[in-house]
Amino acid sequence: MELNLQSLNLPSDNERPSCVIAGPCSAETEEQVMTTALKLAAKGCHIFRAGVWKPRTKPGGFEGKGEEALPWMKRVKDETGMLTATEVATPEHVELALKYGIDILWVGARTSANPFAMQSLADSLQGVDIPVLVKNPVNPDLELWIGALQRINQAGIKRLGAIHRGFSSFDKKIYRNLPMWQIPIELRRRIPELPIICDPSHIGGRRDLIAPLCQQAMDLGFDGLIVESHCNPDEAWSDAKQQVSPEILDYILSLLVVRDEHTTTEGIRMLRSQIDELDNQLMELLAKRMRVCREIGTYKKEHNMTVLQASRYNEILEKRGAQASLCGLSPEFAAQVFEHIHEESVRQQLEIVNQ
Repeated sequence: MELNLQSLNLPSDNERPSCVIAGPCSAETEEQVMTTALKLAAKGCHIFRAGVWKPRTKPGGFEGKGEEALPWMKRVKDETGMLTATEVATPEHVELALKYGIDILWVGARTSANPFAMQSLADSLQGVDIPVLVKNPVNPDLELWIGALQRINQAGIKRLGAIHRGFSSFDKKIYRNLPMWQIPIELRRRIPELPIICDPSHIGGRRDLIAPLCQQAMDLGFDGLIVESHCNPDEAWSDAKQQVSPEILDYILSLLVVRDEHTTTEGIRMLRSQIDELDNQLMELLAKRMRVCREIGTYKKEHNMTVLQASRYNEILEKRGAQASLCGLSPEFAAQVFEHIHEESVRQQLEIVNQ
């Protein structure tokens, strides 16, 4: 299903072409909210974000002030002129956010992973005209992300955007949530008119990773950033390690190189032609490889051999990984490529063996 979209029309910060949404992870006190908002407004920020309801992984943590914080958000809007944004997870959240004049809603990763919760939110948004941003689900499931966007769109919300905040993983890693850039890139390919905003705070989980992640997002053509900024980050009641001060955020934004996707590509036309020719050669080589694989499948069938030869598969991965390193390629990349090649080889051999 195609999404029926209109422009978000979100203001950009200063003369920077990229929209920036900034503010603390959580609205903690009225003083904290106003101090942060005033500092951000002085730096040219036009959209203030703060979590009013905070879904925590485990009970016992700070879960937000709820409705008590919504008048603080209204005060931000009245005194600074900034638009306000907050996360909603239930129809009750939507009702209260609209009651207090919140301008932009976003849906969190835990909620977007639950079709029942998304449908409840969609039902509560029927007849409402407000921008809604949907974060990717916690797991790397593009179809689930698109489904969440579709549910909101079917409710009549046309000012729709996506937020890429990375994907959860159980193992130790540099990032709090793995970027897996290929997933938002595929989302852009499928729905080119959908704005995609990057959340470097939740991807990185550390303030020293905010700047490089922001630049990566700009290099990949993202439409904006949503960054957690606190007047006193070290004292934040939630996610202190991934928040930056308004001054540091302004410095990070001042260093960004924002590239123009629409700049003429005439200068790289010949290089792209070479890429096309090499891709054609790759396809021809893969086709030749599969022909040999089918011959092997015939031999295995005639000699009553199993299709899967685990030792041979391991040998291929080890050899190509070592070869990749010598060629200046990532061994992990080579492993992924040959895993897919092997999967197709097995599929074709199974067809022959089972004829």
